[in-house]
Amino acid sequence: MTLTQRTLRLFVYVLVIVTGAAICAALAMRQTQQHVLSEEARRASDRLALYANTLHTLIERYRALPAVLALDTEIRNAVRAPLGEQAQASLNRKLESINGAAHSSSLELMDRHGVAVGASNWRNPKSYVGNNYGFRPYFLQARAKGTGRFYAVGVTTGIPGYFLSNAVLDDDGEFMGAMVVKLEFPTLEREWAQDDDLLMASDAKGIVFLANRTDWRYRELQSISVEDRADLLSTRQYDKKPLSPLRSRVLQRFGPGSHLSRVEAPEGSAEYLWQSQAMPDESWTLHLLRKPVSVNEDIRNAGLAAASLWLMLVFLGLFLSQRWRMARLRERSRNELERLVEERTRDLRTAQEGLVQSTKLAALGQMSAALAHEINQPLTAQRMQLATLRLLLDQGRIEDACQALALLDQQLTRMAALTGHLKTFARKSPDGLRERLDLANVVDQALLLLDTRLREEQVECVLHLARPAWVRGDAIRLEQVLINLLRNALDALRGQPHKRLEVRIEARDDQWQLSVIDSGTGIAAEHLPCLFDPFFTTKPVGDGLGLGLAVSYAIIHSLGGQLTARNGDDGAVFSFSLANDFLESEP
Repeated sequence: MTLTQRTLRLFVYVLVIVTGAAICAALAMRQTQQHVLSEEARRASDRLALYANTLHTLIERYRALPAVLALDTEIRNAVRAPLGEQAQASLNRKLESINGAAHSSSLELMDRHGVAVGASNWRNPKSYVGNNYGFRPYFLQARAKGTGRFYAVGVTTGIPGYFLSNAVLDDDGEFMGAMVVKLEFPTLEREWAQDDDLLMASDAKGIVFLANRTDWRYRELQSISVEDRADLLSTRQYDKKPLSPLRSRVLQRFGPGSHLSRVEAPEGSAEYLWQSQAMPDESWTLHLLRKPVSVNEDIRNAGLAAASLWLMLVFLGLFLSQRWRMARLRERSRNELERLVEERTRDLRTAQEGLVQSTKLAALGQMSAALAHEINQPLTAQRMQLATLRLLLDQGRIEDACQALALLDQQLTRMAALTGHLKTFARKSPDGLRERLDLANVVDQALLLLDTRLREEQVECVLHLARPAWVRGDAIRLEQVLINLLRNALDALRGQPHKRLEVRIEARDDQWQLSVIDSGTGIAAEHLPCLFDPFFTTKPVGDGLGLGLAVSYAIIHSLGGQLTARNGDDGAVFSFSLANDFLESEP
């Protein structure tokens, strides 16, 4: 590859890295901005719900008032026939008193033609009394449906308010007039004005009639049709109030009634988080406009973090690529090394198996002299018995000859058992053999092989064997372990005035524990930690290789057990435990 080609490739790599970092930064900045705006919109929605609930509660407090007053006898009589001066004054004072107690803005009673025959503001120069409001929707609704509601600017007082009406009926259910309560919201607007956010309420035509900032009132949020404008003129809903459009453009939507918009506000163009919530009972919509919080620093940090992460991933990829190349170069060497390790492992495993077998054969070698002596005596006796048998047969003493043959058969059977078990003990066990066996039988077979030495050395052998003691294992290997432990115990008894050997099998929880206890001198404290180490021995040179306990420990461990050593009251105690096979004992 030429220098120009390498330079071009390097340039492409750098360009890809820089471009990727820029793209990641841009995506992260956009995502962060989206997240911040969405969270702001959610908080605005929760706040708007509180405002809507407050307004709804305020209206509901007075909704039943005109209905209750419409049932009053004096009020019903006032719209049945024209009132005298005294009755008129009494009605006005009554409405004035009720209005003061209810803390409503005003109360008025209208006859069947919409003329106010009584009002709570009768003392005011702009009293409702005598004025005709029959064109107002709240009167027309009460006459048609029994109840009415309408937000409008008062044509008499010029003060906006919410009118709630209820029909006054005679005993036959005929319409006689309407009882009306007017609600004004100056206190609510003052409370809203303390908030930094912009709060507005619009009617079904999209006209803002309530806001915490005066220059935002009477704004058109949408285009008004010709029919709606005619209706505004006939009902004089916003009498003498100039209406002007509030222009806005949606920039981003977050959900129903939630969006980011650019608004041509009275103080100038600005972006607002615009949250809307409907108030279906009143056919209104409540709006909350909030200027987005400045998150430039957060957005910038998110972009830097994304770009840094991209660069880190790129450099990590380059690092891993380099490592992969180096790994490929070392692959052949590693494979060769693994092959050599496998070969050495096989050799070590073969050596270990041979070592176990050698240890077993060494034990057989040490027992061979005693066994030869044990077998030689029966052979001498058998030759004499055979000579006697010939004489008895020559003399025709058949019965005596049969008795001599019985004794000869017993001696041959014992010799066959000894030699047969020696051959079984000497052979190699199959790998991984796990059979169900009685641990007490293993003790019997091991003691059979050591019986001659026990008798010659005059050792007192005490057995406490639980029968049957069912375990899973290899009988030959367990017998090898037990012979190693018994031989070590017999070696420890040399020179002792009282030679006592005890073998115990007892249940411990869900295990069987076999213990070999001698009355020797015990184990030195400094020897206990390394007792099961290979080639460790306290015997004189030539008496052993120090592998018996190490091999025994490995055998018990492979069968899932544990071999331990400690000092007892008189001598050493070697124990191993194996899991109890809970199958029912064989008959």
